[in-house]
Order: sequence, then C-alpha cells, then structure tokens
Amino acid sequence: MAWLAESKNDSVVRATLASLRRGIGKAPGSMPDLWDVTLGGLSEGLLSKGDEPTRGEWAVHTALTLYALHQQGKDPKKQCMNKEGESFGTAVRKLAEHDKNNEDAVRRRFNATAVSDSFERFSWYLRGLIQLLKAKDIPLDYSALTEDLYWYQFPDRRDSIRLKWGQDFYRSAKKEETNGEAK
Repeated sequence: MAWLAESKNDSVVRATLASLRRGIGKAPGSMPDLWDVTLGGLSEGLLSKGDEPTRGEWAVHTALTLYALHQQGKDPKKQCMNKEGESFGTAVRKLAEHDKNNEDAVRRRFNATAVSDSFERFSWYLRGLIQLLKAKDIPLDYSALTEDLYWYQFPDRRDSIRLKWGQDFYRSAKKEETNGEAK
C-alpha cells in the first residue's frame, strides 16, 4: 500500500485500486491483473504449491481489495486510509462513537463480523464495516488487518483474534472515559 501512496503516476494508482476493487469477493489468483499486486511480494512459504490459495494468499488478497474499497474516491497521498497502529477494534470504536445514534448498530455488525464461522462470511461482514469506515473517513492499519485475516482462518486462533479486537474496541472507549474524567 505504501507504493500506492508514494507513486508519482496517479493513473497507475487509480487503475490498480480499480482492479483491486474488482477483486473483492473473488479468489486469490483468479484475476491475472492482480497477480503482481496480491502475489508479487509474498514469501515462498505463503504461496500455494497446489490448486487452492493458501491462507496467506487469502489474507493478502482480501486485505488489499478491501483497502481499495476503503480508499475509493480518496487520494492515497493526501488521505490514505491505511494508518499504522489503527487496529480493527479501534477503528470500529471510532466509527461507533462518530454517530452515537448508530452505536448499537455498529456494535452489532462488529459482533456479527467477529463471530463469523467461515472466512467467506467474515469477509462479507468485514466489507460492510469497511464501507462504513470509508463513509466516515476513519483509517485502518491494513498490515495488522492482513495478519488478523491470516490467523482468523485457523479455527483454534479465532478466539485470540476476537479477544484482541474486543480489547481494542473497549480499550479505546475506556481510555477516552479516563481522559474525560481527568479534565
């Protein structure tokens, strides 16, 4: 994602983001015009050796295509939707706080995303939350999300990912409450 923000060729950046958006919901490797972006930088250990994409390929493909959705209509140089340190839980908390009238609806979507029992369903719910983050210009750490997406595919690791998201969601709220009391 950094190369998109640093590229001097705006037309290539726009075309790449548009291609990535067309890859949303599709399997990694199914669109040859995305191979360079989604597979090109992967280590040998994350690349498939058979017919099925690896968990690493799914994680990178999903994160990059969702980033392109999040970045749509915004200049990556001026308003990058990738922000290091802005975890999924923290970003969703900001979304909930942005519009207090919809706080419960955001929390329900977040919970539905977290308890998804399949990667496909999880990705679908995640896409909805990304669209909401996009609408409110709330960035997200896509490197961290990629790692979360990778580990989420291991059923025995899902609870630790969910715990992290929940902690980040409530840690942000608690920190703000503490700051509010200190004033």
